[in-house]
Amino acid sequence: MADNQNPACPEPAADAVAALLARSNRLGSDPKNTNYAGGNASAKGAATDPVTGRPAELLWVKGSGGDLGTLKEAGLAVLRLDALRALVNVYPGVEREDEMVAAFDFCAFGKGGAAPSIDTAMHGLVEAAHVDHLHPDAGIAFATAADGEKLTAECFGGRVAWVPWRRPGFQLGLDIAAIKAANPGAIGVILGGHGITAWGDTSEECEARSLEIIAAAQRFIDERGTPDPFGAAVVEPLPQSARRARAAALAPVIRGLASTDKPQLGHFTDHPAVLEFAGSEKLAELAALGTSCPDHFLRTKVRPLVLDVAPDAPLDEAVARLKELHAAYRADYRAYYDRYATPDSPPMRGADPAIVLVPGVGMFSFGADKQTARVAGEFYLNAINVMRGAEAVSSYAPIPESEKFRIEYWELEEAKLRRRPRPKPLAGRIALVTGGGSGIGKATAARLAAEGACVVVADRDADSAAKAAAELGSADVAVAVRADVTSEDEIAAAFAAAALAFGGVDLLVNNAGLSISKPLTETTAADWDLLHDVMAKGSFLMSREAAKVMAAQAMGGDIVYIVSKNGVFAGPANIAYGAAKADQAHQVRLLAAELGAIGVRVNGINPDGVVRGSGIFAGGWGAQRAAVYGVKEDELGAYYAQRTLLKKEVLPEHIAAAVFAVCGGDLPLTTGLLIPVDAGVAAAFLR
Repeated sequence: MADNQNPACPEPAADAVAALLARSNRLGSDPKNTNYAGGNASAKGAATDPVTGRPAELLWVKGSGGDLGTLKEAGLAVLRLDALRALVNVYPGVEREDEMVAAFDFCAFGKGGAAPSIDTAMHGLVEAAHVDHLHPDAGIAFATAADGEKLTAECFGGRVAWVPWRRPGFQLGLDIAAIKAANPGAIGVILGGHGITAWGDTSEECEARSLEIIAAAQRFIDERGTPDPFGAAVVEPLPQSARRARAAALAPVIRGLASTDKPQLGHFTDHPAVLEFAGSEKLAELAALGTSCPDHFLRTKVRPLVLDVAPDAPLDEAVARLKELHAAYRADYRAYYDRYATPDSPPMRGADPAIVLVPGVGMFSFGADKQTARVAGEFYLNAINVMRGAEAVSSYAPIPESEKFRIEYWELEEAKLRRRPRPKPLAGRIALVTGGGSGIGKATAARLAAEGACVVVADRDADSAAKAAAELGSADVAVAVRADVTSEDEIAAAFAAAALAFGGVDLLVNNAGLSISKPLTETTAADWDLLHDVMAKGSFLMSREAAKVMAAQAMGGDIVYIVSKNGVFAGPANIAYGAAKADQAHQVRLLAAELGAIGVRVNGINPDGVVRGSGIFAGGWGAQRAAVYGVKEDELGAYYAQRTLLKKEVLPEHIAAAVFAVCGGDLPLTTGLLIPVDAGVAAAFLR
């Protein structure tokens, strides 16, 4: 079959879909081929129409917002090919081409699958059984080179054609279809300012051609390119330990600035390519030009903020300069929006940077959730690779700023944003939970993650912390740190890890604790010191570090103490534990009074009798308390329940629910509160 003809016998649906998914997953899993959620792939084939009983030729194509590397059948849009191609007859022209996306719904086969993307026309109108559209760094380097058309001819001859920049849409699909028809020997095209498209009679041929274009473009750059496309290195990276320490110190400040319009989560990378670019002679020039591929600047904004002080400058100087640059960035972004916005443009989404480059240190990227923040950084790394390639063989010439605005504030992109699920109550917030490897801490970490928070699970037992974090999900959801709350160094390291992982901390849960049950005359000074070091002093040290981070972020925050009924109830053989818990209870009041000035709320939970899953009870406290009350240790939970007003056993999940209650958004004006979660112990009622 010739490239410009339909298959005489369309591929059966099951075979076409299986081949498409396998090809998509292979191509999408390699960042050299395309970026996360970027590009799309399609297949044409036949299925029986259940209404007529006759074969229907169909198009399966990756739906809007999907990711090739993880694509499954549910992520495919399914359209009748004859209906899709018939849209050519009603196409109203490029000025109204956005209307065609709504028309795709009338071409759906059955329920139609996923929402069709703007690139659907490209896949349907090109006369080939299989089509790939990808965003490889090497291909975009050609697409954004000042003389990209000439370079394409030199590299590929007539095997790959050039398509001048056009915003994705129906007209671009017509353009590519026409170029393919006019160039029967072509295996694909370079899309100016954008990416590549390839096609084939079979899935294997299409994939091979995509990879051929990418490899040939990269080989051309490697063989013909200048060795120093970014010019001389003018800022050397700090040593790794100093680099990470500086990044951890800057992260909460930068995150707070990037969250001026709405809370953002952060991601940090000191990838060698980032350090090379950020320390290069051409940094300011190239960064100002911005990214080019539509997928890039949708994630990264039109250009980054670049810190222009030495990496080892005094921290106060760097922070002051960041604030100046941030104010200028916001003013510039507002001017950019005002220059190009029309009465029909969506409202400005926010003027804060999504990418911040710090020469000698690395790159901070931001988004509404951790994955979005991480992916924004990955996209800017793609953009760096694109700029390197274009500068190596030519000069980097991205699409005009006006075109970037048309993409960034495209109503079709706005519609994609509206399809996102409603954020969870704690979305955009970062929690650090001490003693998070077991019992109340583990249950609290799980509840906060379930409500949308990113969680740092801190525990003196590194293995239990790691296991608990892994149960919550990927590193986009939770990370583990070893933290002995009696060590100032380990506490500082835990907050630094939180800053590097997510950008800072918004919610501290002081849960770490232990217990020793002895009569007064048997309680040693060592017993007293240990309990007060872990709970009274440990909570103080954790809260002090949290307050520093929260002040730097200027985003408010929450500190929650897991205290105890024993902080207000005088029980037998409990002097050291009860006194330490009373200290924690008063810290709640003292810190609520002090930290309200920076918008930080401090509250406490007073549990009692939380036996099940408790590391404290399992570590000997259960046996000690059972002996005090004259019951068997395995009956202690039931004993505690029977002495309560509600006759119910208190579980770790009940404490976690109370933590969420005070920080989940429904009690925004509550601070200094201690909440009993003890099933009702009258002697512990707060007065």
